Amino acid sequence: MGQGSPGGMGKQGGLPGDRKPGDGAAGDKKDKKFEPPAAPSRVGRKQRKQRGPEAAARLPPVAPLSKCRLRLLKLDRVKDYLLMEEEFGASQERLRPSEDKTEEDRSKVDDLRGTPMSVGSLEEIIDESHAIVSSSVGPEYYVSVLSFVDKDQLEPGCSILMHNKVLSVVGILQDEVDPMVSVMKVEKAPLESYADIGGLDAQIQEIKEAVELPLTHPELYEDIGIRPPKGVILYGEPGTGKTLLAKAVANSTSATFLRVVGSELIQKYLGDGPKLVRELFRVADDLSPSIVFIDEIDAVGTKRYDAHSGGEREIQRTMLELLNQLDGFDSRGDVKVILATNRIESLDPALLRPGRIDRKIEFPLPDIKTRRRIFQIHTAKMTLAEDVNLEEFVMTKDEFSGADIKAICTEAGLLALRERRMKVTHADFKKAKEKVMFKKKEGVPEGLYM
Repeated sequence: MGQGSPGGMGKQGGLPGDRKPGDGAAGDKKDKKFEPPAAPSRVGRKQRKQRGPEAAARLPPVAPLSKCRLRLLKLDRVKDYLLMEEEFGASQERLRPSEDKTEEDRSKVDDLRGTPMSVGSLEEIIDESHAIVSSSVGPEYYVSVLSFVDKDQLEPGCSILMHNKVLSVVGILQDEVDPMVSVMKVEKAPLESYADIGGLDAQIQEIKEAVELPLTHPELYEDIGIRPPKGVILYGEPGTGKTLLAKAVANSTSATFLRVVGSELIQKYLGDGPKLVRELFRVADDLSPSIVFIDEIDAVGTKRYDAHSGGEREIQRTMLELLNQLDGFDSRGDVKVILATNRIESLDPALLRPGRIDRKIEFPLPDIKTRRRIFQIHTAKMTLAEDVNLEEFVMTKDEFSGADIKAICTEAGLLALRERRMKVTHADFKKAKEKVMFKKKEGVPEGLYM
């Protein structure tokens, strides 16, 4: 009994403060949270993916929704590009036969037209598919008009394109205005005005009455009951201001100004000169009110005589066409003509008769008053020295024209510039006068303009 009691008490428990050796570790384990074990490191080869029905039935891992949406949009865009490419290829295959056919038709038309083509004139229309044409270098031909030519625009006298071999009509030139006539039109007004003309007050008054006043105030002539002059001729020695006055007229008026040199009306081929004259006056009539200025008219307007060469006969035909245009059946209307020449005695009397040229304006050599005015105009912008006496040159007995006075002033300025001086002296004017007069008398026979 005595032995069992102490042993039983030892098995049931001890004192309240006593703790067993293993009780502390077990309490700590209960307080910690569960932690998954670390992944074991792979040892050996990587296992291959399984293939077969089990692998096909297995679902792939699902990515987040935003990534799937972006991938879907990219695939849709690629699909749209592929559809556009397919549609473009189909349309190209569909349109290629029509383009080939159009190109073939165009090549056939070019073969019919021929390259290069020649330019001719339509003389007469026979029927819808035949006409009579002519070229500038040959006779007239009876040719066919191809079907693709617009028949409504064909009219006698129009410019056409012809096949280079069979001369068939293959086209129409829309712009019928001769390029030479287009060049004759003065687009930019000259800078010279009436104030730049020294003297010539009577000549300025006459040309204003004959050219400007009928265009600006035609009612004045109607009230009096007379017809205004059709044209004027300016004649006189060289350098007296004929062309200068024509420039002043072009500057002061708002009418269309056409400038022609007489030598331009002389053409190489037969009939081109009269055709150019007709075209000139036709354009002037279309652009009316207009002024036609023909300088050096003695190139085509000389007296008629028995011509011995084809060139002389062609010049006379050009003059006859000019006579017809000045005073023919067609009324000139608001078209005024200004002629200029140095040799009025060589012109044909038919050109100078009243009805064609109603006013003849002479340009004499300048007198003392006119010389003084011309010197003032040309020396207005020059820097003159105090010893310059222009009256010595104004009162000289030498015959000066307006061009001679301008040449003297220019030469005097060049002499001062040569010596690096900023002012022109009296000695410069004297040297310039001697040089200009020597050059003038050197090439002109004495007494030619007496």
